[in-house]
Amino acid sequence: MTELSAALEAVLFAAGDSVPVARLSLIMERGEEEIIAAAEELAEQYEAGGRGVRLLRLDKRLQLCSAPDFAGLISKVLEQRKPPMLSQPALETLAIAAYFQPVTRAYIDQVRGVDSAYTVGVLLERGLLEPCGRLEAPGRPALFRTTDVFLRTMGIRELSELPPLPESTGGEGLEKLRLQIEKLQNPEGSEQMALSEIVKE
Repeated sequence: MTELSAALEAVLFAAGDSVPVARLSLIMERGEEEIIAAAEELAEQYEAGGRGVRLLRLDKRLQLCSAPDFAGLISKVLEQRKPPMLSQPALETLAIAAYFQPVTRAYIDQVRGVDSAYTVGVLLERGLLEPCGRLEAPGRPALFRTTDVFLRTMGIRELSELPPLPESTGGEGLEKLRLQIEKLQNPEGSEQMALSEIVKE
C-alpha cells in the first residue's frame, strides 16, 4: 500500500461519509486523477483480500463502507432494522427526479398525475432526495435532486449508469422503469443496501 493510499484510507475512515475528490485533491495536494487511482488500488485490495470494508466511488465522491456480505450480521450487532422498501409511488417519484433533475414537486405531480407531497417528504427523510435551490419562477418553488445515498442504494457510481429511460412517460413507462430500478437495486437477489419493507404512501 502506498503512502497516498494509506492516507486516503485514514481520511475516508475518519470522515464516515462521502468526501468530494476535489476536496481530497486540494487537502492532500495531489491531482484528482492520482486520488482516483489510489482509491481504485484500495478498492481492489479490499475486494481481492476478502476484507470487511469496501471503497465506493459515487460520482465525484469517495466513501468507505462495510461489505454487503456482512449486512445481516451488522444489523444484528447494531440492532438496526433494515430500511423499509420504497412503495411504487416512491419509486416513481424517485425515478422522475433521477432522470429529469433538478425537478420541482409540481413537475413530479404533473408527470405522475397525483399529489406527491407526502412521497417527496419520505424520500427527503430517507436522504434519497435533497433540495438543491429554487426555480426562478413565480413563487420560487424548491428544486430537488438525488443524493449519494441514492447512488449507493442503486449500487451505481453515477447517474449515467441508470437503465435507459422507457419511451413512454405514462403509467406503462413508469412501470417498466420501476421494474428496471428494482432489478438494478437488488441484482440477482444480492443485499445491495436492500430496502426491505413496504412503506405506505
